[in-house]
Amino acid sequence: METKYQEQAKVFKALCDPKRLAILEQLRGGEKCACVLQEPLDLTQSGLSYHMKILCDSGIVTSRQEGKWTHYRLSVSGREYAMELLKELTTPDTEQAITCHQCG
Repeated sequence: METKYQEQAKVFKALCDPKRLAILEQLRGGEKCACVLQEPLDLTQSGLSYHMKILCDSGIVTSRQEGKWTHYRLSVSGREYAMELLKELTTPDTEQAITCHQCG
């Protein structure tokens, strides 16, 4: 069973690799077939599959099958989740700071 933090870490794992950032940049132009994504990044099919699994597991990218090809696109809900997660994790919890009894 995954913890909340393991699930959240998937988002940041998706964003911490230059190849995955390049893939996201390509997908900003709209849905793309795996074969289209593969060429400019100089990736093998297995290399692309590895990166796409991480991006899809994070929820930032979704996929659909069409014949033997997989098509990928950015996910609106995945983007919103990633943005909200980053905001939540980087916003101080002022109530906790006020009620901290360990610090005095």
